[in-house]
Amino acid sequence: MTIAPTPAAPRAGWRTPSPASADVSAYLDLERGVLDRRIWKDEALYQQELRRVFAPSWLFLAHESQLPKPGDFVTAYMGEDPVIAVRGKDRRVRVFLNTCRHRGMRLCRADAGSTKKFTCSYHGWAYDLDGSLVNVPNPDAYPDHFDTADWGLREVARVDSHKGLVFATWNPAAPALTEALGDMAWYMDAFLDRDPEGTEVVGGVTKWVLEGNWKLAAEQFASDWYHVNMAHASALMVMSPTGRGPKSEIANTPGRQFTSPEGHGAGFPVHPRSRFDDQTVHGYYDYDQLRGRLGDARVEGPMTTGHATVFPNFSYLPVNGTIRVWNPKGPDRMEVWTWTLVDRSMPEDVKQAQRLYNLRTFGPSGIFEQDDGENWSEIQAVSRGFIANDTRLNYQMGLGIHRDDDPDYPGRVGELYSDNAARGFYGRWRDLMNTPAWHENPEASHG
Repeated sequence: MTIAPTPAAPRAGWRTPSPASADVSAYLDLERGVLDRRIWKDEALYQQELRRVFAPSWLFLAHESQLPKPGDFVTAYMGEDPVIAVRGKDRRVRVFLNTCRHRGMRLCRADAGSTKKFTCSYHGWAYDLDGSLVNVPNPDAYPDHFDTADWGLREVARVDSHKGLVFATWNPAAPALTEALGDMAWYMDAFLDRDPEGTEVVGGVTKWVLEGNWKLAAEQFASDWYHVNMAHASALMVMSPTGRGPKSEIANTPGRQFTSPEGHGAGFPVHPRSRFDDQTVHGYYDYDQLRGRLGDARVEGPMTTGHATVFPNFSYLPVNGTIRVWNPKGPDRMEVWTWTLVDRSMPEDVKQAQRLYNLRTFGPSGIFEQDDGENWSEIQAVSRGFIANDTRLNYQMGLGIHRDDDPDYPGRVGELYSDNAARGFYGRWRDLMNTPAWHENPEASHG
């Protein structure tokens, strides 16, 4: 019996049909500041997020200091898709779906390392640093039309970096990273551009799992200084010389909150330096010199303290140098990945002081991090209830109170105690959820 040969590679226009998508406007009334908590628990909405929020967005993957030489790689996630970021022989950073094209096995199972090629541990298919298939065991068993050029790794559409932070997107039509960041880059650079030599990661990546929807963490880091006085009361007492904690000082802290139409958000007290800095790090900085580099407004605000989220799931805290990703693992779980970021010119003892301070405050057992994790997990647990999901939540703080012409800070800016950035975050989420992504075009090719 003769079997007619068939093309092995996908045909042009071949695609997996997308399931029906829900209009999420019914879950959010951002003009009134009201939110339905079902957006944190519904499995169908979560699958829609993977298609329409994570697949089209620019997502943080790594820092350039983790990929100094050709062959250096790290593994990461884009939504729930595992990827490999690797520096090629031409020194270009490429990002590939971390799955062998033969049977779909996870190709690279190490968190980081250096290699000349990636070899699948299942059947031995091997790929070069540029993603091309370079070795297939027992090649004579394949038909004549089998061509290794058709079966290279699936490559991410676009990769770019901002001040050492590497981002990628699957969307070939995505706006440039600088455009996607917009005014948020000005706030980010208060943290990323303190040192003419740039920044670097120290201490590797710390990872842990929490029971809670990823949006709970992302929105808090975008908008919520309000919780500090209550949620972190015990931590503040521990850190205070008096044992009472600076509660009134925090409650009356003047500051600003920035919100972006792209969903980014940042909040920060307005004063030259944070009382919660590690003293070794605190004493290292020459604030007069930094004013000349960054300007008074950034030194007085977002340079050393505050909180921020780059939509959808990259957040940072300048005060202890933590950068982090809230990796979604279903509607009710997230995997937290954190790095300690330091100025490259810091002496080694200052870098290590920042790393330890980060672990003690916002590491998995940090005195602040545990408070946040407990809150998110409890919110998620309550969200399982039938009546709870018929009970709307209030996001009205600061409603209608903001300005677009602040003399010191770019973009839409309001008071520190506000839900403006949370509403901006969910507004961007709503718009993406209600907009078909590029891959839903019938003509889109799915390699």
